[in-house]
Amino acid sequence: MAEQKNHPELTITQIHLTEDNKADPIKPDLIKNCTLVSHQSSHKIDKVSPKIVLATLNARYFHTSFGLRYLYANLKELQGCCEIKEFIIQTRAIDIVEQILASKPDIVGFGVYIWNIVETTDVVNLLKVIAPEIKVVLGGPEVSYETQQQAIVGCADYVLTGAADLSFYQLCKDIINKTPPDRKIIQSKLVPLEEIASPYQYYTDEDLKHRLLYVEASRGCPFKCEFCLSSLDKASTPFELTSFLEQMEILYQRGARNFKFIDRTFNLNINTTMQIMQFFLDRMTDDLYLHFEVVPDHLPRKLKELLTLFPEGSLQFEIGIQTFNTEVQANISRKQNNAKSKDNLIWLKDNTHAHIHADLIFGLPGETFDTFKDSFNQLYHCRPHEIQMGILKRLKGSPIIRHTEAFDLRFNPLPPFNILSTDRVSFTTMQRINRFARYWDMIGNSGRFKYSLPHILSDEPFDDFMAITEWIFNKTGQIHKINLKKLFELISQSVEALFPEKHQLVISKIEADYDAAKLKSLFSSLNLYATAQTKSTSKNNSLQRQQRHMT
Repeated sequence: MAEQKNHPELTITQIHLTEDNKADPIKPDLIKNCTLVSHQSSHKIDKVSPKIVLATLNARYFHTSFGLRYLYANLKELQGCCEIKEFIIQTRAIDIVEQILASKPDIVGFGVYIWNIVETTDVVNLLKVIAPEIKVVLGGPEVSYETQQQAIVGCADYVLTGAADLSFYQLCKDIINKTPPDRKIIQSKLVPLEEIASPYQYYTDEDLKHRLLYVEASRGCPFKCEFCLSSLDKASTPFELTSFLEQMEILYQRGARNFKFIDRTFNLNINTTMQIMQFFLDRMTDDLYLHFEVVPDHLPRKLKELLTLFPEGSLQFEIGIQTFNTEVQANISRKQNNAKSKDNLIWLKDNTHAHIHADLIFGLPGETFDTFKDSFNQLYHCRPHEIQMGILKRLKGSPIIRHTEAFDLRFNPLPPFNILSTDRVSFTTMQRINRFARYWDMIGNSGRFKYSLPHILSDEPFDDFMAITEWIFNKTGQIHKINLKKLFELISQSVEALFPEKHQLVISKIEADYDAAKLKSLFSSLNLYATAQTKSTSKNNSLQRQQRHMT
């Protein structure tokens, strides 16, 4: 989904990634804090030298903060007294502050995003109470717009808006030289890409082994989709290709095999796209994995021919459809050839081994329940591996707010600032779609039900899955913390209740899915029938306490 990303862990640098990163391929068993000392942090630092800490709170451990490394790469002579510290949002604020203070910093820079604004606010507040003398600098897309109104800004010393690759260095130098600026909010100046030092050498060996690496061959986006912060860009600007590929070669030789390109429109310049793809194809290994965000209606023949050469498991394409409704597309200034987009999706599925992750957004101005249902059905029949159903969010600075009054857009005042209702979608309906999206992610996108789901859903998949959504929610009242064995049971039971004529066939397909999941319990132990479960559960519950005394 083309939003503030996505996608995606930047910091003060104005790059946009995925918020929930649902498509990230690495899933380590252990979620933990990561303190990352930069490659040059081992240089001897004079005791009186000022200390700079660059910090951010990532959504998960296996994300790396691309923006912090950009800032570090451009600190010039200040690199020797700078340290990178990355945390995850689940860590307590007091523990994060303790780790930051252990470095005895004079300046701390925080990357602030839609996914970490609440937790970072807590950290900054606590840090300023304990050590008010430390200069706190904020940056990132979440504080680059509507800056004055934000609580976190009130307790910081400085805020850098925009792409701060070089402005962070200048601010630190001014603070150290005791010539600080006389204003709190500083607009970063646009800098030609050739003047920005590359960050790639500051990925550590630990990053290369265990974490996802973000890379970019270009910045900006020529399209003006109003839900996305990239719509504020004037154009897409490429990095010098030879230098970029040299950096990729160095990463590759160091052992990097997971590359997530954050370019908003990777296939915009086909000649550049072809050279980058060929670079990786020439170095193909069994464990090489590449993620690209591509424009769905721009796949010329020569690019298609190249894509067919990539083996299974090596490519993932994030393809933003958002809506097939032409009226809604016009409302949000989105230009998209729907027929060509659908043809290309089907072609990719039939002729390549690429994993296709397609995005829809619910709650766009002018969208109704029925028009969204139509978009979902059309996209489902294009057979992508995943349909990521996003809910519209009010990203600060995005032009979508111009529709607020005309379409009665009502957004959550708290992060992630999701849409609550519109003039055409009630709050109740929005909640139904939220549950649909959550269950679809657990069932449709997980790959756990690839044998059974096609036999459950008909030519009207949205209606079928909405019925399953409401049945499961009415049964459990849960959209989280449903274990996998229970989920198999609930799907079988819902099919029995809703589509009894399909149930026996579906059970055999569910068994194939269950075997593929390699769960410890036997398939025969599952309660696959809603009616049988009701009687059994009632008896077991009534005797539960007595049985515990007897055993």
